[in-house]
Amino acid sequence: MGFGCSSCMNTVFVKDIQYYKFCLYGFFKNLRFFEPFLILFFLEKDISFLQIGIIYSVREILINILEIPSGILADAFGRKKTLTTSFVFYIISFMIFHFTQTFFSFIIAIVFYAIGDAFRTGNHKAMIFEYLSIKGWKDQRAHYYGHTRSWSQFGSAISSLAAAGIVFYSGTYNTIFLISVIPYIIDVFLVSSYPKELDLVKGELSSKKIKGRFILVFDEIIYSFRKISILKAVANLSVHSGFHRSIKDYLQPVIQTFALSLPFFLYFTANQRSAILIGIIYFVIYLLTSFITRRAGRLKDQLRSMENSLNLTMYLGFIFILLCGIFFHYGFFLASIILYVLIFLIENLRNPIGVAYVSNLYKDNVLATALSLNSQSKSLISAIIAPLLGFIADKFGVGISLAVIALSIVILSPLFSVKPQKN
Repeated sequence: MGFGCSSCMNTVFVKDIQYYKFCLYGFFKNLRFFEPFLILFFLEKDISFLQIGIIYSVREILINILEIPSGILADAFGRKKTLTTSFVFYIISFMIFHFTQTFFSFIIAIVFYAIGDAFRTGNHKAMIFEYLSIKGWKDQRAHYYGHTRSWSQFGSAISSLAAAGIVFYSGTYNTIFLISVIPYIIDVFLVSSYPKELDLVKGELSSKKIKGRFILVFDEIIYSFRKISILKAVANLSVHSGFHRSIKDYLQPVIQTFALSLPFFLYFTANQRSAILIGIIYFVIYLLTSFITRRAGRLKDQLRSMENSLNLTMYLGFIFILLCGIFFHYGFFLASIILYVLIFLIENLRNPIGVAYVSNLYKDNVLATALSLNSQSKSLISAIIAPLLGFIADKFGVGISLAVIALSIVILSPLFSVKPQKN
């Protein structure tokens, strides 16, 4: 059975065994049952918001630092070994989170998590594209990857409901880390079964090769900083995404506060009441983000330019975060949750538009540089904002923290606005 691109019906890809393996990989990878409850897990362990911010910051900084060496290791030892190793690091991280309860131990756990993330990122997508190249389906990249990506979104949606059930029946957040090990073990065996030709071992590891890769990346970054247009495009994408990465988990205490304020299910524990609402809301969020991502092109067409689309979604995102913080601080919890959902949708809407914008402006090696700089910038911005957000939250509350950081970025937003390019 085959699929064809709507605009190019003469080329098809086949839903073979490897297609389903790619899809199942994304599904199991996104069964991170702990994600909808991560901040609540930390708060239950008496970890302050500042300490949570530090944990997040350590994760982002390490992912940034390890991105280059992880690519070198994938070249030296093969993508399959590197990818399966990443899941081993994830599993170690989950076990530490499950069995320990101190700030220092969580720092160690997040270090293992960051190593796993750095080793995983980009590897699987590269294998998918290599497979399409072998099969002669290179022009089906967007269509094929979109199919596999949808399974990841479905996995996230199912994960939210399953996690809610786990927390509800176990009465604790610890269990979700232990159960998260299961799908990651499955992915280890799944990736190990991939064809050998997707491995692409390019050579032995050497200090000369490592030094050369670092010099190349450094030279590309210096080149990018000389191009104001590249910096503006990257800033427009990365500031919003980095901010979103820092604040997205703060939806959890917002939902928890709302759940505990409702005069329903009073015979359940606080964790159980929160679990019901969190599971439902995150399930809806992932379904909506999957739907909205496919309509990014329509928004761009209606606004006539990618620049207008990026600027509008950027301002809306920051203003919604500002209002979300204000509403939460003054007790309008439902309004705050609705705004939070809209913030998730905006981030997922502007991402494909932003990548397309950069792709149109900068090609070949410049495109690779711009996208790499964007990825690095997201992590750096998140690493800076996360502890600052936590510090203000400890002093004045989550609502004030969100509002203060959002207002500061709104004031600076004109610096990140992109202008139509001259032909």
